[in-house]
Amino acid sequence: MTENKLMLNEYVSSLCGQIEQEYRISPRYYEGDAVKRGLRNADGTGVMVGVTRVGSVQGYYMRDLEKIPIPGELYYRGISATALLDSHIADSTFGYEEVAYLLLFGRLPNEEQFRRFTSILRDACKLPDNFFEDMILKAPSSNVMNKLERSVLALYSYDEEPDDTSLENVVRQSIELIGSFPTIVAQAYAVKRHVYDGGSLYIHNPDPSLSMAENFLRMIRKDKRYTDDEAKLLDLMMILHAEHGGGNNSTFSCRTLTSSGTDTYSAIAAAVGSLKGPLHGGANAKVTQMLQAIDENVGDVTDDNVRSFLVRLLDGEAGDRSGKIYGLGHAVYTISDPRAQAIKKYARGMAEQKGYARQFSLLEAVERVGLPLVMERTGRTLPMCANVDLYSGLVYTMLGIPQDLFTPLFAIARISGWCAHRLEELITCRRIIRPAYRSAMNYMDYVPIGERP
Repeated sequence: MTENKLMLNEYVSSLCGQIEQEYRISPRYYEGDAVKRGLRNADGTGVMVGVTRVGSVQGYYMRDLEKIPIPGELYYRGISATALLDSHIADSTFGYEEVAYLLLFGRLPNEEQFRRFTSILRDACKLPDNFFEDMILKAPSSNVMNKLERSVLALYSYDEEPDDTSLENVVRQSIELIGSFPTIVAQAYAVKRHVYDGGSLYIHNPDPSLSMAENFLRMIRKDKRYTDDEAKLLDLMMILHAEHGGGNNSTFSCRTLTSSGTDTYSAIAAAVGSLKGPLHGGANAKVTQMLQAIDENVGDVTDDNVRSFLVRLLDGEAGDRSGKIYGLGHAVYTISDPRAQAIKKYARGMAEQKGYARQFSLLEAVERVGLPLVMERTGRTLPMCANVDLYSGLVYTMLGIPQDLFTPLFAIARISGWCAHRLEELITCRRIIRPAYRSAMNYMDYVPIGERP
């Protein structure tokens, strides 16, 4: 560390006590219903700030001001996401590209529309000339999400009409971004692995004849080899993560920036930055770390053994000492998360095939005995369910995907939803999003510097 850096750190450290005191706000300012922290109502529901036709998340309905739990449903443009998924699995076809079309254009494509869209989308997987060398290789990052966000902003400089917010231009930009995300992530990870982890550097360019799921596995693997079952399982994960309504943090970030009239790259980069946050996109990695701790400390997979260790987790005596069981509970879903249900239904065979049957059983036990424990500790009366993060990390692990890529894969899938919400905000809203904050400042007179203590 340089001398200047040490001086700066010492200076900042000396001021932190004062800063903390000045920024602290009394809890009394949040009493009542006037201030809704986190844009949440007192009952935990989100504050209604807009209307969307892109996606819908349903986990309860309101009756006489009370939540009535229902089995979870996720809809893309009014079509059940799990129905889309089941159809492609039954036909043994890749479905993410169709979901991207549905989200962007509002309806399912016919055969000719789908053929043309996939052809254009796969061409968009190729990055601009010299982009890899100038923007990824020369400025590596230890965090792939950081590099993805920076790369999205850098694409502004390669666009001849970056600030044009016409419908035609934003649709064009959206298709190019959806296509480029897997390539950026794969190449950013290759450089990160080489520079920070000491691995060999190998770069594989996308193959326009392949689906997005196939291409991603091909690009991140040294030998470019993958099985059809592996690619179909990754496609399943991408379908389930493509969209989740307008209220999630990253989508709302995208819509907030869009409302200001800014360019597509700035709006999408904001969504990436939001998703990077551990309270949003990083939960599956937390579950993976928790599963490792459970696996190392629990012998036979019995409910009693798992329950004993989960009690230690809740008491802050094991795992990361946070007192949390990751992967349980959701802001909207109550009885069930349809995404977690789908993963359990279709990933079990891969777990047995690849030697992860024990870990899969452990997660099922965590779901089975952990939910009653958490409900008892929190005094919650509404049903709780396992969320998608409980199982998604294990799926990525089974596919040989490192934790560095868990959240970037989330972004690769969710970019379709982000772009659809940006288009909806541009077309239907046309009003800047501007919430209010209650003032809690202490008013005082200005004192000249010579008279200050």
